[in-house]
Amino acid sequence: MSSPQVLDDGQGSGDSGDPSGDLRSVLVTSVLSLEPLDEDLFRGRHYWVPTTQRLFGGQIVGQALVAAAKSVSEDVHVHSLHCYFVRAGDPKVPVLYQVERTRTGSSFSVRSVKAVQHGKPIFIFQASFQQTQPSPVQHQFSMPAVPPPEELLDHQALIDQYLRDPDLKEKYRVGLNRIAAQEVPIEIKLVNPPTLSQLQRMEPKQMFWVRARGYIGEGDIKMHCCVAAYISDYAFLGTALLPHQWKHKVALGGWSTGGCGVGMGSWLCPVPRKV
Repeated sequence: MSSPQVLDDGQGSGDSGDPSGDLRSVLVTSVLSLEPLDEDLFRGRHYWVPTTQRLFGGQIVGQALVAAAKSVSEDVHVHSLHCYFVRAGDPKVPVLYQVERTRTGSSFSVRSVKAVQHGKPIFIFQASFQQTQPSPVQHQFSMPAVPPPEELLDHQALIDQYLRDPDLKEKYRVGLNRIAAQEVPIEIKLVNPPTLSQLQRMEPKQMFWVRARGYIGEGDIKMHCCVAAYISDYAFLGTALLPHQWKHKVALGGWSTGGCGVGMGSWLCPVPRKV
């Protein structure tokens, strides 16, 4: 697998008052940076092109949320979104994002975004934003008991560990080396990486620590949400396929997904990376 192709978005990564300067994440300076063309109309370019030669779905989700967030006030934040991949994304041309201000209320606002290439929608998206305000109704699941990320192997170290196994089949060894050559803008650490003997009997669940590579800012909650949207496509498909390794092929429209690049079970699976 070739290394991701970093494309210049014309904005560079120079210091703009940010104390971290060129330490800023490419998620901020390039991947999720949109060019405004008109009111509620933006153009997005591509940070990397997978070997499938289809756009990475997480990039389109993240960029669409950036476009939607630019049309709401500072005191509202996204709390839900729905995404539909309609056509395969073409990495040879930019993506146009058309924002529709469906509703702007006193507490809630709704935005619809259409991503267009070659005059046709390739992706449609709806997001709901809520004004920041205290609420007596709150609930959340408890954080599971897991080791801190400092105690876990990073992406490269985990791949190296698998490559040292003398029983690893050559076709998987080649695949792991290709994955190791990629330069993705996020860092992932699996909590319970499986052994090779476990790969055929895994449940459809994974736990991992994840963060952006570089500095994305501490106070910009909207950008943090856009980064989370970008990251979301790295795990959905791969996790769902864990119980079905080596049994089924998946081809659901031609989008490239990072979903097969999180769990080691997914790293080793021969399932096409399409969603």
